[in-house]
Amino acid sequence: MNERPQTDRPRAVALYESAKKIYPREIKGRFASLSKIATNSLLGLFYLMPWLIWDDRQAFLFDLPARKFYLLGLTLWPQDFPYLALLLMIAALSLFFFTALAGRLWCGFACPQTVWTEAFIWMEQITEGTRSQRIKLDKAPWNWNKLRRKGSKQILWITFSLWTGFTFVGYFMPVRQLGVDIITLSVGGWTLFWGVFYGFATYGNAGYMREQVCKYMCPYARFQSAMFDKDTLIISYDTDRGEPRGGRKRSVDRKKEGLGDCIDCNLCVQVCPTGIDIRDGLQYECIACAACIDACESIMDKMDYPRGLVRYTTEHALQGKTSHVLRPRMFVYAAILLVLAGSLFTSMVTRTPIILDVIRDRNTLYRELPGDLIENSYTIKVINQSNDARNFRLSVDGVPGLTLDGVTNQITVDGGGILSLPVRARTQRGNAYGIMNITFAVTAADDESVTVIEDSRFLGPTP
Repeated sequence: MNERPQTDRPRAVALYESAKKIYPREIKGRFASLSKIATNSLLGLFYLMPWLIWDDRQAFLFDLPARKFYLLGLTLWPQDFPYLALLLMIAALSLFFFTALAGRLWCGFACPQTVWTEAFIWMEQITEGTRSQRIKLDKAPWNWNKLRRKGSKQILWITFSLWTGFTFVGYFMPVRQLGVDIITLSVGGWTLFWGVFYGFATYGNAGYMREQVCKYMCPYARFQSAMFDKDTLIISYDTDRGEPRGGRKRSVDRKKEGLGDCIDCNLCVQVCPTGIDIRDGLQYECIACAACIDACESIMDKMDYPRGLVRYTTEHALQGKTSHVLRPRMFVYAAILLVLAGSLFTSMVTRTPIILDVIRDRNTLYRELPGDLIENSYTIKVINQSNDARNFRLSVDGVPGLTLDGVTNQITVDGGGILSLPVRARTQRGNAYGIMNITFAVTAADDESVTVIEDSRFLGPTP
């Protein structure tokens, strides 16, 4: 039997290719300046807010053991969960609004992955040099210079990551006490775990994984296309103007040579943090950081060509059609956002720090007592959402002569506490007939404007 030729034999096919390291080139421009402002502002807020003091306490603290969330002068309790739900709805709708308006603005300028990656790249640049220097350093054999530069980068990365983990935990326990615990080596096991875990996650994601998080781990990159349409502002390359591309000197008349405005310098590829070529069209890997716009504009300026070869535009505009950035869906999103934000703001401003819950005893309709009295039993729950203990007065109304038994003139509820109080409402038989609506009221003793009313029912004999 003849043996098959060597070329006909099946060959092994690699099903996985390791990611190649991307060396984003530093660039200056208007969008790069905006990115730096956003990065510095967001990092500054993250690291500064736990240290702010408000009324002798930490201004931003999510005290999980005590079930208290401190936000400046506001204290939220588990009963305030609707605020969190409303806030999440606003965040989700904001994402839809800005994505439909201008693509992945969140990814390019405000996403934590982008912000921390920018910080890590900056530390890499000051220790290892420019893009070409970093490439050359990685290819060079290990020597003292390489060890010094790589080691300096690792020291900065690890220090920054640990400080990030410390700050993160500082949002969940008093940050000053946390600092003392670390210095005295008395930090708790779970506290240490979460600090190291978050620091390690920052080190891995921003230091090494970088664009791979955006490409493969972030779900937003996968479903963003569902929020785009042909009037969404996206970063695009003007093919009609740029092609055919080709290198040339500045003095060359590109029209006579039959060339487009693109000189094929590949600078737009070199500055891209995800390593894509914007000239290939819109790609899900693009995070809309606009670094390619800055790069292209710098080349257009040098060549004395008009800017805009790579720019924010819409698909309709590229096709020469009328584009409507402010289209009906944008007004609908904006209107819903305003309603939700207004509702959240109004609700929090008018929030009463008392919750009253009235539970009627359903085992017994009513009791007939000596003296021709009719009695109904209730369980009153008063939740004090203030930080300090407060005195309250409990009253009932709705039926003539209705009084409460088992309640003193004032009740005291601890700050953040819940008081469950069994009470009995009584009135004369002649005032009670059938099912009657009544109201319970709880009023703060030190501020009568703080009052909460809850409806209930009082049952009596059928007339």
